[in-house]
Amino acid sequence: MRWILLAVGTALALAGATWIADADLDARRAAFETDARIVHRLLSQRVVQHDAILDTLAILQPGSTSETAPEQRLPAIYPQVLRVLRQDAATPWPAAEAAALQAGAEASRTAGRAALAGVDFAAGHYTVVRAADPASFALRIDLRTLVPLVEWPLVAASPAYVALLHDGQVRVLHAGAPGDAGTGWRFDFRKHLAADSQPFDVVAELDVGWRELPWWAMLGWVGAVAGGLVVAQALIRQRSERRRAQELLRLGQIGRLNALGELAAGMAHEVNQPLTAVLANANAAERLLAEDPPDLAAARDAVGQAARQARRAGDVVGRLRRAVERPELGARVQPVRLDEAVRHVLDLLAPDCRRLAVTPAVSSPAAGVTVLAEPVALEQIVHNLLTNALQALEQVPPAERRLRLALEIDGPRGVLAVQDSGPGIPAEALPRVFEPFFTTRPGGLGLGLSLCETLATGMMGALSCANAEPRGALFRLALPLGSGATG
Repeated sequence: MRWILLAVGTALALAGATWIADADLDARRAAFETDARIVHRLLSQRVVQHDAILDTLAILQPGSTSETAPEQRLPAIYPQVLRVLRQDAATPWPAAEAAALQAGAEASRTAGRAALAGVDFAAGHYTVVRAADPASFALRIDLRTLVPLVEWPLVAASPAYVALLHDGQVRVLHAGAPGDAGTGWRFDFRKHLAADSQPFDVVAELDVGWRELPWWAMLGWVGAVAGGLVVAQALIRQRSERRRAQELLRLGQIGRLNALGELAAGMAHEVNQPLTAVLANANAAERLLAEDPPDLAAARDAVGQAARQARRAGDVVGRLRRAVERPELGARVQPVRLDEAVRHVLDLLAPDCRRLAVTPAVSSPAAGVTVLAEPVALEQIVHNLLTNALQALEQVPPAERRLRLALEIDGPRGVLAVQDSGPGIPAEALPRVFEPFFTTRPGGLGLGLSLCETLATGMMGALSCANAEPRGALFRLALPLGSGATG
């Protein structure tokens, strides 16, 4: 998801920045073309005005040729008119310009309109002539005042370049600012002026370099996209966390339901063993009492064993009930002698050991090992571990059956190691031995070891499993040391 957001954000940033740059370039182009059209219109108005002046003079034919003639007052009215020339029978064209003016007059007479009689863009002027009878007239136009500055659309700092072109001659009207040639964008405008008598082309150019792009706006957009990505990622993360929390809640509810089912099955599993012992002892007491004479001492002992197993079953039910009703009270620990718990369980399993011809080997420190545990839970763990070991030993010949129990102190913990010489645990099953309902024994519920690990964890302990050498399984129960323990 992060890479998708990054790709989408990058695409949005590039698309937005490109759009901003394109919009800016379009705005620059539109403004440039608008200014160029205004320049063309203003210059066209001026040259058309020159035609109108000459046509008026040709029609009115003012008679005076003196310096005070009416046409000589035109420069005062039209600043771009430098001089008004007249040619008639009594007044020839000025000798220095006679040839050019005569050629222009002939072209004018042929075209029936004004015509150019000389263009000198370098000197800053040109002459236009109108042939007529009895007198012909010519205007010398000043290019410097041809531009109407009051209406001129380009300010002095404008980067646009504007010039007039005619037969290879160039008259720059606005120099503009040089652009980065070949490294940006160029806008062009070229159009012929509206008067055929003054066939000039208006040329405008504008160069826009990379440095002139709206980088701040583009960076602002990229920043906004980056901020949006951060917000989107935060929202997605928040949504994912909310979904994860909901899933965990759902799994927790399912887990509690599974735990209730596991506890119910575990209760049946755990209570079954003491009830079996109660039944066996009751049957033994009945047989002993039926003898003649009755063996009262042995019967009394069997009844006592049955009573103890019944109390043990009650303790198991009470512990499981407390675990369901008040989980925090499921592990009421107290100092317990680990060696005495082991001895008590071995006494309970003595008939099974005799049946299998197994003599458990127990090693323990002389002072014993005291751990912090719940007595009933501790006995349940030890009982399950030893029962599993005896069931594993049933699968090997009697001569190869070995059961070793080692009690030791390992740092802050007391440890019970139960090792058998059975077939061991398959390697693929070893990581799953503590999973609920997982078993490798036909007919097994797969709850014994799972409950043992749960009980050990509830008492701040740990239960681990490994295969022993050369054969068999090794279980290690580690619990915190209680008062009176020594290292």
